[in-house]
Parts: sequence; C-alpha cells; structure tokens
Amino acid sequence: MAAAPRSRWRREAAAPFPRSRLKMAARGGGGVARRGSRVMAAPEEPSGSRTGGEPGREAAGLSGGRCGEGTAAATAVMFRCGEELVSGESEEESNGVNLMEFSDEILLHILSYVPCTDLVLNVRKTCRKLATLCLDKSLTHTVLLQKDYKVNKDKVKQLMRDIGKEIYQLNMAGCYWLPSSTIDHVIRCKNLVKLNLSGCHITSLRLSKMLSALQHLRSLAIDVNPGFDASQLSSECKATLSRVSELKQTLYTPSYGVVPCCTSLEKLLLYFEILDRSREGFMLSGQLMVGESNVPHYQNLRVFYARLAPGYVNQEVVRLYLAVLSDRTPENLHAFLISAPGSFAETGATKNLLDSMARNVRLDALQLPKAWINGSGLLQHLKFNNPFYFSFSRCTLSGGHLIQRVINGGKDLKSLTSLNLSGCVHCLAPESLFRKAEDDIDSSILESLVVSCCNLRHLNLSAAHHHSSESIGNHLCQLLSRLKHLLSLALPVCSITDVAANVEKPPTQPNAAPQTFGKKVRVGIQTYPRNLTDQANQKIESSVFWTLMGSLRFLETLEIIGSSFSSAMPRNEPAIRNSLPPCVRAQSVGDSEVAAISQLTYLQSLTLAQLPNIITGSGLVSIGLQCQHLRTLSLANLGMMGKVVYMSALMDMLKHCKCLRDLRLEQPYFSAGAQFFQALSHCSSLQRLCIVSRSGTLQSDAVMSFMASCLEVVMCHMFMGESLTVCRNLQQSIVRSSIS
Repeated sequence: MAAAPRSRWRREAAAPFPRSRLKMAARGGGGVARRGSRVMAAPEEPSGSRTGGEPGREAAGLSGGRCGEGTAAATAVMFRCGEELVSGESEEESNGVNLMEFSDEILLHILSYVPCTDLVLNVRKTCRKLATLCLDKSLTHTVLLQKDYKVNKDKVKQLMRDIGKEIYQLNMAGCYWLPSSTIDHVIRCKNLVKLNLSGCHITSLRLSKMLSALQHLRSLAIDVNPGFDASQLSSECKATLSRVSELKQTLYTPSYGVVPCCTSLEKLLLYFEILDRSREGFMLSGQLMVGESNVPHYQNLRVFYARLAPGYVNQEVVRLYLAVLSDRTPENLHAFLISAPGSFAETGATKNLLDSMARNVRLDALQLPKAWINGSGLLQHLKFNNPFYFSFSRCTLSGGHLIQRVINGGKDLKSLTSLNLSGCVHCLAPESLFRKAEDDIDSSILESLVVSCCNLRHLNLSAAHHHSSESIGNHLCQLLSRLKHLLSLALPVCSITDVAANVEKPPTQPNAAPQTFGKKVRVGIQTYPRNLTDQANQKIESSVFWTLMGSLRFLETLEIIGSSFSSAMPRNEPAIRNSLPPCVRAQSVGDSEVAAISQLTYLQSLTLAQLPNIITGSGLVSIGLQCQHLRTLSLANLGMMGKVVYMSALMDMLKHCKCLRDLRLEQPYFSAGAQFFQALSHCSSLQRLCIVSRSGTLQSDAVMSFMASCLEVVMCHMFMGESLTVCRNLQQSIVRSSIS
C-alpha cells in the first residue's frame, strides 16, 4: 500500500529525512515492480570496454566501490583501536594483537571499506597514525556519497573543506534528501575529473556557477528538470562542458539539456523520464525549441545509449536526438543501445540511421527496439568488430538467424560477455514459422552458442518456454554448465525441470485429491526435510538443475521466473489482474530445486517467481544458511495462490540473512504480522522493503517495532489491502519517529 515516488515532483515532495520514505495508499497506486526479468533487461551505464562485464552492473549494486560500501564493523574496529591507543590500554593484554602494528598497506586496505565521511570526520580523529592514513590519496581520490543515507549538508560541507582539493571523482547520485544548496560546496573540488549529480535537484544558475570552477571535469551526470534554461549558462561553464567527453543526462522535461555545449562527447547516456502530462493535467509536447535540432555534436561519439520510460513524449524527444545521428553517423561509433518499453515504431529517419550504420561502422555493442529488428534484414547487414554486448529482448529472432547472423555460423566469439535473449521465444529453435512456443528446443543451437561464446558472464533466457528434449546429455542445464565464467543468469522455471521426471510422473495440481468413488482420501501436504543434508539423501543431487548450480559456483545473480509471470505492479507494462497459469512443465519445480540454489556460495541477488510446486519452502532455509553474501531477495507467487505456504520457512531464512539489503515480496493474502517482522528484524543491514499483496494484511504495531529495531531502513513500500486510514496513520507514525 505504499507507492514509490517515480516522478521528480513526487520525490521532491517527500520529507528530507531518509527514514520518512514510507508512502501509503489503499488498494492500488503506483509501483516499483516490473514484469519479467531484471537481469540485463536494460543496461544502466554501457561499458566502453570489452572486458568491463555487463553494462549497468554499477547501478545494480554488483560492482564493489572503494568508499561507500564500508561496513559498520570496520568503522567500529578503527574507533575501538583509537580509543585504546588514547587510553593507553594495550591490545596485547586482551587479544594479543595490536591493530596499529599492521603495515600501512594492510591498514589502508581495511580503511578502504569505510565510508569517506566516517574516515575524514571521525576515524582520523582517533590517533595520529590514522589521521595520516585517512588522508591518503588512495582513500580520498574517489568519494562515494551514493546511498550514504547518514550524510547531511553539514557533513558534506566539512568533507569538502577538509579534502576538497584531493577529490578527483565525486558520486552524489540519488542524494535526494540533501538540499540543493549543498551543491555549492562542490566548487571546492577544483581538481574534479568525474562528477555524478543524478537525482540531485540543481538549477541552471547553480549548475553554471559550479561548472565554471571545474576546469578539469571530463565526466558529468545531471538531471534536467522543468525550468532548465541553457541560455543561463555562462561562457566559463560552456568552456568546461566543451571539454566533457562523457555525459549522463536524465530528462524530466523535453530539452537537449547541456548536450549542445558538449562538443567533445565520446560517450552519451540519455534517460528519458518525461511524463505525458504536467502536474496540472495538461498534455505535454515532445517538440524542442526551433533551431536546437542541429546543435548536438556527435562527430567524436563512440557510445550512444538511450533508455525510455513509457510514454509517447519520450519517443518524440529521442527521435530528435537521433535525427542528428542520421545525417552523419560518427565513424568511431562502436556501441549503439536503445531500450524502449512496448512499441516504438521505426521511422524513415531511424531507418536511414541504421542503413548508415550498416555501411560505415563496426559495432561492439547493440540493443534496438524489437520493432526495428523484427521482419527486417538489419542483422544481416550490420558489421561487428569484437562484440561484448548483445540485447535482442522480445524480438522474433529464430535460432537459425541467431547462429548465422549474430555469431557468424558458430565462429569464435570469445569477446562476447553479455547476451540478452529475454522474451525471444524462438531463439533456440531453427525456424519460427510453424513452431509453437511450447515445443522442444534444438539443443544443437544452444550448444553452438555455448561453444562460440565460452566467456559469457551474463546470460538472460527468461520470459520464454525453453523445453529440453529427452535426449541424454542435451538438457539446457547440462549445456549451460559449461559456461564457467557466468556471473548472472536468468532462466524460465520450465527450463530447469528434469524431462525424465515429467515423463515418469504426469504433473498434477498440488494437494489435489484423486477422483474416486471409494473411501474418501485425506488430503494433506507432502512433508519435506528442513535441512540440506536430508535433502541430499533424497537424491536431488542427480537433477540437472542441481548439477548446473554446482558448476556455477561464482554466480552472483540468479533469476528463476515463470514464463507467463506478470507482476501485479509492473514498471513498463499495463498491470494484468489475472495472470496466465504457469507452464505445465513448471508444475514439478519445487522445494528441492530451490534447495539446489544454496550451492551458490557467492550469490548476492536472487529472484524466484511463479514456482507453483513450492510446498513448505524448505529450500529457502538452506539458501539463508549457505548464501551468506545475499543482498537482494525477490519472491513472487510461490506455491498455492490462496495461501502463503512458505511463511514459516521464510521467517527461518530471514534470521540468517545478515547482509540482506533489499527485500521484495509479491504474494496474495500475505499476512505481515508480528512474527514476520520479528524475523525480519534479524536482517540488520536491511535498507529497502517492498511488499505487494492483494488482500494482504499488516499489523501497525509490528511495523513500528521493526522500524525501531532496523535503523538502516530508508524505504518501506507496502501495497496491501488495508484501509486508507490505517495507511495514513502508519505513515505519520513512522515520519514522527524518524524526526524524533
């Protein structure tokens, strides 16, 4: 019942305190969920190198930061050490080890896990040695304030005053709670080379004043809000922008922003979040000011990326950005990616652009709207150099075309590290003309893909029916087990089932009583062991999915999502009240398959959706015990829809998830009571909670106790079935508690 503030005006209306981010609404409202898989669906920031992994991993929270990912434990160690040195107490007397006797290199490595604000404002005050080490260039070169919810305006001011001249990279992305005047202190960072202010409200005049002082800036990320006026930028500001080579610009109003001033652009990342209507309800137009269409300079462009939110205005504006590219395609362009939800029709200008790209450039990364690829021979004419990223999400791409046109008939493609085939229902079949979506895949196509792209790190095969045949050794899981470098993987539920199990035992609905005329049969639930050892005794190690999980020991992100799953609150598609039933083969995927995931020791993000055969959820307990690095957990529509059958196992699991930061639950009739929130309180690192439950219930007192015990929580979204009065009272209580 809490809605996430998606638009900028709603975010600005939120209270400046991070703990007051709870938004409550009764039976409906906006949402943060989106349909289908999130792995590689749209890269957040495309990488310019072939070995940089999947585009967007930084935004997804998978790439570690030097500062900003620090732990409270590390800070506590340094504080305790300083206190002992000040008081004169010897560490050898208690533990036999004095932390200050470690080499400077070891101490610098330990300090690198502490947020910069703590280093400069707190830790360096404990002793002389730490005072020197905390100001080491290796620690002050890059400052990450992103997701550092404890930082405020005064801390930023003091930080810039102390080490401003030593900062070369500053990331303040998403610091929505800081007042706009905080940006004024960035002027002290005279040597800044890279600056990220995405999510921070900044006016044209304030931006002009700041950039005028940053003559060494080469990378910039900003938001363009209504009221932005490029004519207010000073000549010194435009001189700085003319030297910027990387620009990330999020648009909340139709505008070119600062793009026309950036004459040396090599990397352009555009995020279109423009609403179709204004606050007053008036329809907006995507037309820009007359004369601006020929201003952007793309002659040095190497990477072009655009991500569109739903809406026709976003499509109109991006076409104006592309119009300049269609006139003259940059010769050095090697990455061209456009992520657009729904239907984005091809126009004459875009067709000319693609034809020019086919003639003049060789690409390393490609992502296009499905309407631009379907039914065209574009892939046959495009030339690729050493590709590292391909995305053909929702395209009608057959396996034959995939082999012949994309991976060159099975030739060596060791450079490819990311491949997104989400929603490509025919990508593993030779032809798509007479094939049904539920037919078996052609294992030879997948085998050619695995052999040619042996260095894949990110693979997305979700939102499609990939049914393996009965041939021994040709199961999808067996073939994917050869990809030893995988870091993220998304699969449909029906693709991981054992074919032999389906042949021996026809799928039945859970707990369905047999239709007989004899003695009534008592209906119950099947008992499952609650620990990993007993499950191993049931010979689940012999399943193909168990083997796959055992071979991908370094996997960090895993998504197992039903082929027909649709979220009740999607991000980019209309909400569907009655989702389609799960695939027949998915009926046999249950607790034992979930338990197999516990082999992934380094797992950080897990998504499970539409697994109908979950009986007790015992596999979740195994994951909680074994996957100690788990940070993000998303569960949706597990087991029977009329009852949350896995609640007991979920509560047992949460007691072991000490590193969990993000939890999202989508399940009808979910009861968020005292026992649930008491178990959730064990997740001491939790920062974001989202519950989507039709006809669900909650206990306000339990929520307040949870918020009081988990001090790191900054977002609590609850879309449930309570009344509007209950929601408002709960929201007000949380806001008052955060202020006090």
